[in-house]
Amino acid sequence: MISRHWKGLCKRELADRYVEHPKLETFPQLADLPGFVRATILRRIVPAGTEFQVVTLWQSLGAIEAFAGRDVGVAVVPQSVQAMMLSYRSQRLAL
Repeated sequence: MISRHWKGLCKRELADRYVEHPKLETFPQLADLPGFVRATILRRIVPAGTEFQVVTLWQSLGAIEAFAGRDVGVAVVPQSVQAMMLSYRSQRLAL
């Protein structure tokens, strides 16, 4: 199993809208990919906004590449979501 971690800081007033995006768009798309296991969203309020950590579990590195491309360390963030974020980055892969 491989976990892929993504962390982002969202504008506080857009936090609920941000959570809708992965639940309604990204996670259903991931569910259709072979090798995807599950995803979790963690959320906490910080002074600068609302911080999110998204953790996805995969069966293989190849399954992650099917979603993220060859550079699996780069965050996949649609432009509509980028507008909600103050910052974002992929953290790590844990094998």
